[in-house]
Amino acid sequence: MPQTTTAVGTLLILIGVGFYFGTGATSLTALIPAALGLPMAIAGVVAHREELRKHAMHAAVLVGLLGVLGSARGLLRLPAVLSGAEVVRPAAVVAQSLTALLCLVFVALAVNSFIQARRARDDG
Repeated sequence: MPQTTTAVGTLLILIGVGFYFGTGATSLTALIPAALGLPMAIAGVVAHREELRKHAMHAAVLVGLLGVLGSARGLLRLPAVLSGAEVVRPAAVVAQSLTALLCLVFVALAVNSFIQARRARDDG
């Protein structure tokens, strides 16, 4: 799971930086996915140390959950963007949607990993 965490954090950084420069570097809010991705990627690196894994992964899931909660509204406006309807700041809607989906998948994978680890510990 540490590799997955680092990969998701890196993808969030790329989304943030990509949309920031892709939209003309006019709004710092485009960097919000990168602001979520950086601590997540760091937590993924830290989680490679066995003695710190549990804490690092819980921190990463907290960041992921904040990412879902903070960007889920983009998912509500995504169908309008995809259908070609007029939407204020369509790039922001796409960036929020990508962030929400990526964070949601990460949180689901992490919760599943926590459950499996708990079961393995209880059985062993």
